[in-house]
Amino acid sequence: MDFLEIKINCPAEFNDILIAEISTLGFDSFVENENGFYAYLEAGEADQDLLNAIREKYLPVFSFSYELNAVEKKNWNQQWESNYEPIFIGDECVVRASFHQLEKSYPYEIVINPKMSFGTGHHETTYQMLKNQLVIDHQNKSVLDVGCGTGVLAIMAKLRGARLITACDIDEWSIENCLENIELNQCGQIRVQKGDVTTVSGKYDIIVANINRNVLIHDLPHYAKKIESSGGKLLLSGFYRHDEDMLIRLATGLGFTLSVTSCKNDWSCLLFEK
Repeated sequence: MDFLEIKINCPAEFNDILIAEISTLGFDSFVENENGFYAYLEAGEADQDLLNAIREKYLPVFSFSYELNAVEKKNWNQQWESNYEPIFIGDECVVRASFHQLEKSYPYEIVINPKMSFGTGHHETTYQMLKNQLVIDHQNKSVLDVGCGTGVLAIMAKLRGARLITACDIDEWSIENCLENIELNQCGQIRVQKGDVTTVSGKYDIIVANINRNVLIHDLPHYAKKIESSGGKLLLSGFYRHDEDMLIRLATGLGFTLSVTSCKNDWSCLLFEK
């Protein structure tokens, strides 16, 4: 066989999360569809015990199934391009791939070629983060993007006028993809480093973190220490509506005040001010 194919059947809104999980097993090409996605491995065998462990991990949240098949080599770029549409956030922002042609211009146009990284704007969390960034004053502010993925939030911060931007992620492939997208958008001033929030020095006016509930809970005290003492903004997403109360309670205890809440298909986004 040329490739091992895994067909994932799941609600499309969970594609990004499962792609991140499946990529840890060595799968490095993905084609999304309305019923889930396909993932491909050029050589080797899939560890079905780990696949089943991923399935068990998310069964309390949503159900999904998978099928493994041997397939011949395909034109992955053509497959990917046929399934990746631009994302429009009102009339102000568009997130598109480099091959997309637009009929009109937008105040904020971000080019993202995501590869394996999280953050194309398709997922509800990324969409809400970008939408909230449109109303946060970034002019001459310092911004930290924690768990940067594709770098889309850091790029938006630059387009919004931030003067100093740091983006960090613990995954090497996210760092590489982030750097590529920064170059595509001519935002070379963004500093990118491998690591989590504890490895980043300095203080910031704005911190954006689109990760998951457990990481956010662990990192909240570090965000509090790294945000300027008065007027600093903290924008969080990557969790469900039923996790809001816990995160609000923890953030409030660290000196934050809730400013904005939003929800899209049960995925939440919270904006705090210190």
